[in-house]
Amino acid sequence: MAPNLGPMAGCTIFITGASRGIGKAIALKAAKDGANIVIAAKTAQTHPKLAGTIYTAAEEIEAAGGKALPCIVDVRDEQQITSAVQKAVEKFGGIDILVNNASAISLTNTMDTPTKKVDLMMNVNTRGTYLTSKACVPFLKKSKIAHILNLSPPLNLNPVWFKQHCAYTIAKYGMSMCVLGMAEEFKGEIAVNALWPKTAIHTAAMDMLGGSGVESQCRKVEIIADAAYSIFKKPKSFTGNFVIDEIILKEEGIKNFDVYAVKPGHPLIPDFFLDEHPDAEMKKRESQGKIKKQNKVSQNKTMQATQEFKTRQQDINKEKSQPQAKPHSGAVEETFRIVKNALNDDVVQATQAIYQFELSGKDGGTWFLDLKSKGGNVGHGKPSDQADVVMSMSTDDFVKMFSGKLKPTMAFMSGKLKIKGNMALAIKLEKLMSQMHPRL
Repeated sequence: MAPNLGPMAGCTIFITGASRGIGKAIALKAAKDGANIVIAAKTAQTHPKLAGTIYTAAEEIEAAGGKALPCIVDVRDEQQITSAVQKAVEKFGGIDILVNNASAISLTNTMDTPTKKVDLMMNVNTRGTYLTSKACVPFLKKSKIAHILNLSPPLNLNPVWFKQHCAYTIAKYGMSMCVLGMAEEFKGEIAVNALWPKTAIHTAAMDMLGGSGVESQCRKVEIIADAAYSIFKKPKSFTGNFVIDEIILKEEGIKNFDVYAVKPGHPLIPDFFLDEHPDAEMKKRESQGKIKKQNKVSQNKTMQATQEFKTRQQDINKEKSQPQAKPHSGAVEETFRIVKNALNDDVVQATQAIYQFELSGKDGGTWFLDLKSKGGNVGHGKPSDQADVVMSMSTDDFVKMFSGKLKPTMAFMSGKLKIKGNMALAIKLEKLMSQMHPRL
């Protein structure tokens, strides 16, 4: 198969974790131009649960039109990194682009994260990125292209992103801090940027985190590959940026993002570390002052949400003061009353599920939402039939979720919401809530 000989033709790209997922997608995109790809990953033998090895990835890359060099690399091992870099230089004559993609994840809170997991995330994410960059810098400085791209998020200091998985956030932000520092250190010589998805990307890791059915709320890895390709084409002066995939592709003129969706038209999970409206916030970070400014934006949003909640509570209190209104003991019961009024046979027919809520905090306890029986029903206690989905969360987050202030997928991914049972039916409830928000 003859290569397209596009902008990446003849470029040598060193990609960590390129045997599958996002790393391989970036490799295949560049390979279509005729690029040389160094596959620096651990998987040399077939994994019992995960498809792909460095050798099967090499076959795909060469079939796409590129040249491949598979190297067994655990980024925790400096000697393996150095050896792979040397092999790349010997085979291809240099290195033009480094993609720090390898990453480890454990979405666990402080007391539930074993030291072994903490060390893994710190050593793969932060230390591995730092050491691989250090090994490649002498050769990148000789390249006319000279890019380092870290798959890491903008430095969002909103505490919600630290609360549920502090160790993971520290390790991932370490990659982003490498961007912040190295972009200044090597300005004019090497472009150093970060790339992060606006929505969840369907990978093997996402399947493990989200469970069955989560893929319908994700985009394909190709959106990251296309965004990375756009960055690679930019000059060395494009540096120190924390790029969001959708934003840079819009700048490239892309308008139809349904092509990237696993299931077009289905609601998408917003990714970690991005507040609800990232477009206005994900600007270039050149100073700590701008990071502080972003934190101020988050505070303003919180104040706005608080005021909206107070206004809604005032409206509820007015309803309670009316003679015909039945008094209610709290926000949870009031929320269920409004939900019940929104139910009808069409909603029941479209959903066909029973939900049980285990709520902690004031007005908590067990509640249910029955969308199987005629007309639907809600109430305190367990449902008469076995629940298809059991959701556990605080009463405050429950009220926020049903009023549209907290997206269920965001609550789930940040650890505020725990789900047991049929994930596909849990997703159905999210769609139902989006229709109810105007009434709530």
